[in-house]
Amino acid sequence: MDAIRVRFAPSPTGALHIGGVRTALYNYLLARKHNGTFILRIEDTDQNRFVPGAEEYIIESLLWCGLKPDEGPGFGGEYGPYRQSDRKEIYQAQVAELLRTGHAYYAFDTTEELEARREKDPNFKYDASVRMELKNSLSLPSGELQNLLDQGVPYTVRLKVPDNQDVVVEDLIRGQVHFQSQELDDKVLLKADGMPTYHLANIVDDHLMRITHVIRGEEWLPSTGHHVLLYRAFGWEDTMPVFAHLPLILKPDGKGKLSKRDGTRLGIPVFPLSWKGESAEDSFTGFREFGFDPRAVLNFLALLGWNSGTEQELFSLEELTQAFSVEKIGKGGARFDFDKAKWFNHQYIQTSPNDALAREFRPYLETKGLNISDAFLQKYCGLLKDRVHFLPEFWDAGHYLLEPAVAFDPEAVSKKWRPDLVPAMEGVISFIRDQAAFEAGPLHDAVTQWLKDQQIKPGDILTLLRIALTGAMKGPGVFDMMELLGKEASVQRLERALDHFKNSVS
Repeated sequence: MDAIRVRFAPSPTGALHIGGVRTALYNYLLARKHNGTFILRIEDTDQNRFVPGAEEYIIESLLWCGLKPDEGPGFGGEYGPYRQSDRKEIYQAQVAELLRTGHAYYAFDTTEELEARREKDPNFKYDASVRMELKNSLSLPSGELQNLLDQGVPYTVRLKVPDNQDVVVEDLIRGQVHFQSQELDDKVLLKADGMPTYHLANIVDDHLMRITHVIRGEEWLPSTGHHVLLYRAFGWEDTMPVFAHLPLILKPDGKGKLSKRDGTRLGIPVFPLSWKGESAEDSFTGFREFGFDPRAVLNFLALLGWNSGTEQELFSLEELTQAFSVEKIGKGGARFDFDKAKWFNHQYIQTSPNDALAREFRPYLETKGLNISDAFLQKYCGLLKDRVHFLPEFWDAGHYLLEPAVAFDPEAVSKKWRPDLVPAMEGVISFIRDQAAFEAGPLHDAVTQWLKDQQIKPGDILTLLRIALTGAMKGPGVFDMMELLGKEASVQRLERALDHFKNSVS
């Protein structure tokens, strides 16, 4: 097999949808599996839709996910420029060649004239059946054509779709797809502003960048017939890449394509990183800011359409690379199951080293003005990581262990506290203060044995110890929390709570 070269080619028209990240991932996996090259190409020929900051957002998203391009803007490479807006002269030269060989023609029809045709005929299509009725270099006398060109009259350049050709696309996912050329319109290749359309730039760049495989969304499948015709027109059919058109990512209910509005509507992320738009409606929370581990995001996305054929669900990027095969991508749409995404993230949090979790969680603490030691924070994350799905939940799950003083839940106190328990509480606090070993296991055994010796019901006291430490009837194991807090802080909390209990019920 020749060296595999694949490209991820997004348009900088706003935030990168999570479906785009999946496309990038599949391209990346194919390249890595075969020691190939993963290229980032920015397709910015539609200057009317260009959004400042979008290219930087795309690159930051890929790097956060761990999908670093081998070639692309800012990454180097021998086949640049990698922004289409910097390749204008290349496209114009290629269009000139198509005009010379008769595979393309000038079209001088104005937007207003074409709209008038569409008003008369809603099914109007600029194709072989009508092209001789329209204002183009095929229908105009040569003298009039040259006169229009000399006067600088605006024009587009269109592909001359040949008559009665069977266009066959061998798709790695969908098998053999047929197009009949008489069903295809004469696509615009060069716009009036001198910029190429997607169809021209895509084919020229893929050829010149020596792309071997095109993995992209299924929305581009209907255009592939035109793309094959362009390869034929250029005489590049022998080096045409292999196509693979990915299935849609569907809404959580499976009804329709997942959109950016679904994220807002359902309160879930559908973009890799947060995006600040011009309005609240165009601003979105990303997977990163939601608290996702990028490894979990990649694992989740990989299985949205691809199946390893095994029972394995958790894959490292290296394992995905080894197991990946384009042929194992399904044709049907894949439902965006956010609960499954949460499950993946929980699995990665559970298996992450405590020091790594502490580093990731620290910025959340800094926003609250807390400065916690590394040693404490690592133990804290280790204690709570079985209880959380996202990084921010480390705060929700145990903030009472990070704050110097807890607020006591009145309902919990009134439910569990009785004045006759004062001697037992004073006794257990004194006993805890005298313990030399302050590890959860020995401490649990010692305290429960003391309660048994004193003929005190553990249920009466252990829940009060929990309330004393957390302010409520929640949290990890009582003695696990004591070990984390240490003897001095634990005893202080217990004594403060007992004072509160005494004053709360007469």
